[in-house]
Amino acid sequence: MGARVAGDWRGRASRTQPDAYERGRAAMAEHPDIALVRRGFEAWTSGDMETVGSLMTADCTHHSPGSSQISGHFKGRDNIIAMYGKMFELTGGKMRVELDSVSVDGRGHAVAANKFYAERGDRGIEMKGALIFTIMGGKITDIDECVEDIEQSDAFWGQAG
Repeated sequence: MGARVAGDWRGRASRTQPDAYERGRAAMAEHPDIALVRRGFEAWTSGDMETVGSLMTADCTHHSPGSSQISGHFKGRDNIIAMYGKMFELTGGKMRVELDSVSVDGRGHAVAANKFYAERGDRGIEMKGALIFTIMGGKITDIDECVEDIEQSDAFWGQAG
């Protein structure tokens, strides 16, 4: 049996109690890999690179697609944080990410679907993407980034110099 419904003043059904699915979701603890990814997104969005770095292994690698100045394989926590710093620098801090969902496989992989917004000079970008995380021992060891339109992303960030 789902949620009980009662009619509202327009004669439409309205929910009065959560259904079994909602009660079950509220009682379940969030998977630790999901919690880790959410913490990372919250810290990144607020510019807290110390926390972001603490969630990664020292030899973590971030693979960023395309051929722009923020594309490539950034090996090591310090290099990844420097790349994130360059993103903030290029946008003057005018960027944000909205996390849509995080899915896990229970074997150390998490996929974070998101939407990225940024401004750079007279350009703006709004793009869907995903980050695929590999997680071992409660730390991020690898990040594969996927974007909706690599050419548009490259045009926004500018070619590597």
